[in-house]
Amino acid sequence: MIARSMQRNGVILAVFAMLATLLIVVIAKLTEVPIQRQQEAELLRVLNEIIPPRAHNNDLYASCTQLNVPALGSKPQRAYRAWLNGEPQALAITVTAPDGYSGAIQLMVAIQHDGSVAGVRTLAHAETPGLGDKIERRKSDWIESFQGLTVNGSDDPRWAVKRDGGIFDQFTGATITPRAVVSAVEAAVLSFQANRDSWFAAPNNCWETTS
Repeated sequence: MIARSMQRNGVILAVFAMLATLLIVVIAKLTEVPIQRQQEAELLRVLNEIIPPRAHNNDLYASCTQLNVPALGSKPQRAYRAWLNGEPQALAITVTAPDGYSGAIQLMVAIQHDGSVAGVRTLAHAETPGLGDKIERRKSDWIESFQGLTVNGSDDPRWAVKRDGGIFDQFTGATITPRAVVSAVEAAVLSFQANRDSWFAAPNNCWETTS
């Protein structure tokens, strides 16, 4: 009797486990498309902030190529190209600053065709609230201090926080975070200057699917 009861309970638990797993799979499928659309909308919002619609007349989201630039991150970077009447205007590229205080910082760096910075936005980070999170546009305007600047060679002394002799403010109690961001943006600009033509000529391949 006890053995039969234990067997029945085991079957019931197995059925519940199967139903729970099925429910999780169904919910994941149902939410996959809405989540993807939300992510796309947020990406477009960021792109339109740093490369305004008036600056191009192509589809920024579609004009995307994947690049492999070790100086900008260990994973492939996505670069979104802006064109106006067939002429290249600017490029926004995803960049990873690996040396933040609490880990990697994900950035989007937009660069004008002439090599000057069009804008920078923080996409993701784990920096300390109230200190390092001032790299977020909604917390501080510090991230806008890059706009209009360029890099004059790999030894440009301006590209450092003021504590290191550069022109960028550091945060009170948090120097590591802005230092990491400054270094990552500088690397993005230098990489763009060295590869501008090939980056604009690269094929659109961010959204290719394999069967």
